[in-house]
Amino acid sequence: MIELIQFPWSPFCIVIRRILEFSGIRFKIVNIPNGDRSLVWRLSKQRYYGVPIIKDGRSVIFEMDENSQVIAKYLDSKLKLGLFPWELEGQQSILWRYVENEVEGIGFKLNDIYWKEFVPASDQLRFLRHKERKFGRGCLDQWRRQQKELLKQLAQLLVPFEEMLLYRPFLLDHWPHFLDFDLYGILGNFLYSGHHRLPAAHTRIKDWYRRMTHLQIRSIQ
Repeated sequence: MIELIQFPWSPFCIVIRRILEFSGIRFKIVNIPNGDRSLVWRLSKQRYYGVPIIKDGRSVIFEMDENSQVIAKYLDSKLKLGLFPWELEGQQSILWRYVENEVEGIGFKLNDIYWKEFVPASDQLRFLRHKERKFGRGCLDQWRRQQKELLKQLAQLLVPFEEMLLYRPFLLDHWPHFLDFDLYGILGNFLYSGHHRLPAAHTRIKDWYRRMTHLQIRSIQ
């Protein structure tokens, strides 16, 4: 059985979790503290400390760099999901970078301002230290003060995806590809705290997100 090692609110973990759910395969979730990656370090034989990773029998799959998509491509090949068709390879490579940099760069801040509500108390010190070492002292309070402006920025960044959904059910054509799951995961992180909603004006994205939440491969084959 495939095991997904994750922490639940990570946008990139949500991507892989939704892909596995979409496939219909049975899998196991192993949640780890955000501040304790010792299991990942051990499973990867001290080659990786990020999440997600997956363990499939004796194989441990993890990313090689920020844009590698090794895990998603492994699952796509193993489970025959149609996420990476060759004719869309260039488009997806450009667009997932936009999603994982521009969109995610705003979305995670809006979720993180409510960090005390979803980070276990035992891990809060490590979480705060990690954020402030990476983004500066007081960053979480700063993002809270900037919340209205960040929401406006996110709505603007999502305009191209709203336009993409005007004439088709998924972002690139009539089948969900990796880009759909990638955007779903980044938005899933933005929505994780329960304090936010998708922009009201983006009605197509709201409908697409609802469908993506429950979509399974057998329902569209």
